This record gives sequence, structure tokens and C-alpha cells, in this order.
Amino acid sequence: MTVTSSGRQYDRLALMYLGDAEVFRTSTAEPTSTGIAWTYIKEMSQYNALWQAPQKLLFDLGNIINDVYTGPFNVRLTAHFSKTEKAPSADIILPISARRSAANSASAFTVPSDNTTVTYGIPNTVKQAVVAISACGQSQEEFWWSNVFTEDTHDFDSTVGELYGYSPFREIQLYIDGILAGVVWPFPIIFTGGVAPGFWRPIVGIDAFDLRQSEIDISPFLPMLQDGRQHSFEIRVAGVAITAGGTAVLTQSVGSYWVVTGNIFLFNGQQARSQSKDKSRGSVPHVVTPAPIFSVKRHLAQNKTGGNDTLSYSVTAERTLTVSSPDYTWSQRLSFSNFGYLNQQGYSQVNDQKTSGVNRITKLGHGHQVNSTSFDYPLLVNATYGITPNSLSIDAWMTRGLDIKSSGGPGISTYTFVSGPSELHTSQSGSAHYKSVTGSGSFSYGSTSDEFSSISAGVAYSRRVEAVNGTVVSDSEPGSVRSAAPGGIQKGLGRGNIRSMLGRGPGNPPS
Repeated sequence: MTVTSSGRQYDRLALMYLGDAEVFRTSTAEPTSTGIAWTYIKEMSQYNALWQAPQKLLFDLGNIINDVYTGPFNVRLTAHFSKTEKAPSADIILPISARRSAANSASAFTVPSDNTTVTYGIPNTVKQAVVAISACGQSQEEFWWSNVFTEDTHDFDSTVGELYGYSPFREIQLYIDGILAGVVWPFPIIFTGGVAPGFWRPIVGIDAFDLRQSEIDISPFLPMLQDGRQHSFEIRVAGVAITAGGTAVLTQSVGSYWVVTGNIFLFNGQQARSQSKDKSRGSVPHVVTPAPIFSVKRHLAQNKTGGNDTLSYSVTAERTLTVSSPDYTWSQRLSFSNFGYLNQQGYSQVNDQKTSGVNRITKLGHGHQVNSTSFDYPLLVNATYGITPNSLSIDAWMTRGLDIKSSGGPGISTYTFVSGPSELHTSQSGSAHYKSVTGSGSFSYGSTSDEFSSISAGVAYSRRVEAVNGTVVSDSEPGSVRSAAPGGIQKGLGRGNIRSMLGRGPGNPPS
């Protein structure tokens, strides 16, 4: 699937659906002085079950037209079908979505305002089931990893304005009939323009053009789900709150808002289960899901005049989860830490975050088999804002990464994007500057390096690219096409409010 777009617009989230099922989540490129144009090619074979019948295709890319944003955009979708050996894929795909395609509308849920519950009956021909979840924050939740505890959201009202709360920890939860079936500790996506615009020309943030769907294997629930009745599936998003006693607990809600959907991938066996002979039919799996173990700290310091000057805060979390049936065991072991610090009365902020975990599905009995996926998401971001009566500026640096190692699963994974064993390492680092002056526009510049290496199907690939001020200056791939963006400082419209431009930092919230 090829997506080509052109125009003038700041980064926007785009979702593509086949009917009610989300099959692609992407975003736009960072604007340049010559406009925006990019192409992305995506493997779609994991959705073969949907391609077998006529589908309504919806591509939802919102646009804003006003006195600041003045440009339309054009999108071209091209599907390429081949007769190569069939890749393993699900036999049935059931969407966890708002199911609005009949009204020609996008089917994503908005959390926390929407009820995300859907109900399905699962055929007794299914031998394995996996739920893939798409979830990313927007508005107050786009930079959730830099949020503070709710108690501290008003610490710097007189300088940078109200901060966003519920802590820098987020957990995506899947419930089946009200039972916690698994969780996702999300990857910290940074869309183009995020933190500082100079980072993302022409290199974009990790996964910003193709957001992964994290997977939860729900095969241990199959005996319960294959009883001929309807069963509920629900996705929730949780943060962290501090109780009056000083302990940390999961919240029942977060800020506004997360864009959420899911897909249930069902893989058929050789024959249907016999209801008369299957003694486990209708039985609830054995679920061991203790609450996460949190450790939190926060300290607010004043300056000599009594004003709030610095805020330091931290969250560490550990979680284990096990779901078992006679045929399968699903387990998760997760670890998280985020150390945040705001100084200069909130005008400077650094967050050092690490997320890691191992998800494992074990097939029990004859043909005992274990498939596991491990991941690491390091993130370190520092940004300092300068505000004068007629100008504003951003100075930032960052280093971040994504590491995945997987033994594979029943089909093409929506998380690793391949079938079978695979390894992936990618990292980015750089620095950027932005300045806007009243009456004379704005300019930005920066440098970003990106390293990528992978092994899949026995094939290794690696590449290293560095861009400076909008131009690729080094590329390890011989003969690669250089960026068409002009070198030097990138100029644009002057902006009077950092938060309205980025979604974070000093100023009023974006409208």
C-alpha cells in the first residue's frame, strides 16, 4: 500500500480503514519552504482476511483551514497485489472500533470520553486469537511522557501556564467480559514538529509514519469465548494518581484524549472443537493480575522570593500478569521509569524514560511451544523555552530508541510487521533550535542522526543517516537519493505561542 501526500499543513494523525477495521495509522511530514511531499509503502498481507471480500475504504486525515493554516492536501492510495507464496495471516478479523463505516465516518474511539466496548461471538473453529491495539495520545495526551502528577499541574501557572497531569505513566488495558486480559505500555511516539520542528526535516520520528499495533494473545480465553454466547471486549487507558496517603495507584481516566481502536485476529484450526468432548468449554481462564508496583517521588522548590522555581518528580513501575487455560498461558513482565525535572520556573524541562518488557505465549500439552517478544523504549528529551515581549525560542536535544526481539507468532505481526523470528534496533539523536520574532516570521534548524538495523527471514539490513538543517549530509547506503529539501535555515510563519504550535510548553493550550 503506497500513500502519497502533498500540501502545506502541520503534522496530523491519519487513519485508514477497511470497513470498520483500522489497518494503517500514520501522520504527515514536517512542512518545508517548498511544501510537503512524501511516500510510504506498507505491508498489508496481515489483513488478507479483509481483502477477500469487497470493502469500504476510508482514509481519515483531518485538516484545518484558517488564517494560519491555509493549504489543502492530496492523497493517493495504491494497492499492489502479488501471487507470491501466501504469508501466514488470520482467517477472521473482528474490529474493536466504533463501527461507523456505514455512515462513511472514521471508526476510532476517543478515550476517555467514549465507551469502547464491543461484543462478539467467537467460532469454535478458532485455535488461537490475538488482539492488536492501536492507541496514541493527542492534545493534552500527545506528550504524556512529559506530563506531571495532577497535584503539580498548577505549579507554574504564573509563568508557563497549566501543565498536563495524570503523571508520565500510561497503561493501555484490554478487558474481556470485565476481566483484565493484558496490557500495553506504549511506545512514546513523537510526531513531526514535536518537541522542536528542526529535528524532523527530512528524518521523521521513529514509527511516526507507521504506528505499530501492540499485541495481546487472548488464546487462554478461547474456552470461555467459544460457548456460543456474545462476549465483550473493551480498551481503557490509565495513568497514575497519588492518594492522600502518598501511595500511587492507577487512575480510571486520563486527560483528553487518546485515539484508540483494536482488531481481533482469529486463526482457525484443522477442525472445530467438539462441544461434547471439550470439558474446558465455557471455563474462565486462571488470571493472576496483581496491581503494578509503583514508586513515586515529587519535590517542589521555591526561589528566594517565594515563587515556584523547580519541580522534580519520578515514577517507577513493575508489573506481571499471567492468564492460563488448559491449552495456553499468556504472561507479561514489564518495567518502567520516568525521571522528570522542570527548572527556570517551568521554562526548561527534561524527561528520562525507559520502558521494557517481555510478552510470552506458551502452547501447552502436545507440541509444547513458546513464542516471546521483548522490547525496550529508551527516551531522553530536554527542551528550554525563551520568551521575550516580541519573540519566543526553543532549544532542545533528544536521544531515543526502539529495540524489539521476537520469536514470531501465528501470522504476520502488526507489531514487528513480519512473520517468524525477527530483531530490530533503531535509534535517533539530535539537537534543534527554533525562534519566532514578531513581524519577521520564524526560522528553525537542527541535526538528527538515525541508526537502523534488523534481521528478518534470515536477512540482515542496516543503515545510518544524518541530516543537518533539512538536508541529508551522510547516508551509509551507497547511491541513495538525497533529500530534495533546501539546506540551511528553514523559514516559516511567526508564531506567538509555543503550546499552540507544539501542544506542550509555555502558553495557552491548542484550540
